[in-house]
Amino acid sequence: MTAPLPAAPAYRRMSVEDRRSQLLAAALRLFAHRPPEDVSLDDVAEAAGVSRPLVYRYFPGGKQQLYETALRSAADELELCFTEPRTGPPTGRISRMLDRYLVFVDEHDAGFSALLRGGSTASTSRTTSIVDEVRRVAAEQLLLHLGGDRPGPRLRMLVRTWIAAVEAASLIWLDEEKRPTAPELRDWLLDQLIAALAAAATTDPETAAAVRGLLELEHTEGPVGRLARGILPTARRAAGQGRPTGLRSP
Repeated sequence: MTAPLPAAPAYRRMSVEDRRSQLLAAALRLFAHRPPEDVSLDDVAEAAGVSRPLVYRYFPGGKQQLYETALRSAADELELCFTEPRTGPPTGRISRMLDRYLVFVDEHDAGFSALLRGGSTASTSRTTSIVDEVRRVAAEQLLLHLGGDRPGPRLRMLVRTWIAAVEAASLIWLDEEKRPTAPELRDWLLDQLIAALAAAATTDPETAAAVRGLLELEHTEGPVGRLARGILPTARRAAGQGRPTGLRSP
């Protein structure tokens, strides 16, 4: 006698919300590591173990609707990276924010690149709006840690410019096969922010007041102290040698 064939797995019924979440999770996994134009509804259906018509049933707008929904979900996750209690040294808070951000970039490498580089066939005014909202949330959270509740216009511009630099550095990091290490990149980005704040404080009274408040919360062995100890010897040598070579007197 031949052994009976194994019974086919029964179709598992799921609630509308559970099924939608399942399809969205499958799409997120695909969009995280592939540009949106390289992901088809068939790919999503196969990854979720369902039929293509079922994907359409839950996302009648097709791949564009699915992509925008997945992007919104990823944006919500990314926004959480910037939530940090206002306790302890500000550089420590921002360091933890950067750590979470770089983990997100690492886990969504190809999708992150496609999103920020633009030019995707899936890009629309709605997707651009979602990305801009993430940048706005990041800026607001950073300003809470740097400038309190009433930051001046120069400090606002500095923070937004630094966020653009962080995005650019993240893309270069992905291009360079994630070298240097994430902790090294984090420290470098933090140094850039500290240096920018110090430079702005020399000409903008509002930023100077914010920096004075920040310094009162910093530790001498923290990033600010480390950067200062690295810069001061160079500055003293330059001052001891007179006018820096290559600069003209006014």
